[in-house]
Amino acid sequence: MVDAVIFDLDGVLVDSEPVWEEVRRAYVAARGGTWQPDTQRRLMGMSTGEWAAYLSGELGVDRGPEQVAAEVVAEMTRRYAQRVPLIDDADAVVRRLAARWPLGLASSSPTRLIAAALAAAGLTDAFGATLSTEETARGKPAPDVWLAVADRLGVDPARCVAVEDSSNGVRSAAAAGMRVVAIPHGSYPLDPDAQELAAALLPSVDALTPDVVERAACS
Repeated sequence: MVDAVIFDLDGVLVDSEPVWEEVRRAYVAARGGTWQPDTQRRLMGMSTGEWAAYLSGELGVDRGPEQVAAEVVAEMTRRYAQRVPLIDDADAVVRRLAARWPLGLASSSPTRLIAAALAAAGLTDAFGATLSTEETARGKPAPDVWLAVADRLGVDPARCVAVEDSSNGVRSAAAAGMRVVAIPHGSYPLDPDAQELAAALLPSVDALTPDVVERAACS
């Protein structure tokens, strides 16, 4: 039985991970830091405070975390104002599921970018609850944001299906007790342990149908 479907944003509805990587990689290079081979994978799922501290501390950027966050988010907002890279027919998929279940959004993006992306895609009204990990104690892979969105929707997390793309995202939704439909990004495949946690694995968001959601909930 499914009481709600909760989506991640980046990599599921919006192809923003490559944009985040490009913006943060350029920022690190311009501010005296050193991008590491595993940096992008480690950053995926971190809250704003977490990744800003990581760039400032671990990667050696010559700015404090608050300034790092403000400057990177400002550049992302500028990019979104030019174009929000909606994935395939993600807006139609969301509308299809919204006709069946209450929807939530649990994202690592800053609140202002969530609002900008949903507005640009015409999906603001499709979600009964949206939340950024900016507003939770811990980012993904901790379960905090999923649990908070389920609470806002008034549903039991165990009766929710989560839709995620990243390894840390899958880990966090599973830790919240949700069944997870994973739609990995081609450039960022799932780690083996995360793949094992997924109730369903899809090649693209177009394949996400009510039947897939129901089967995932029963797996």
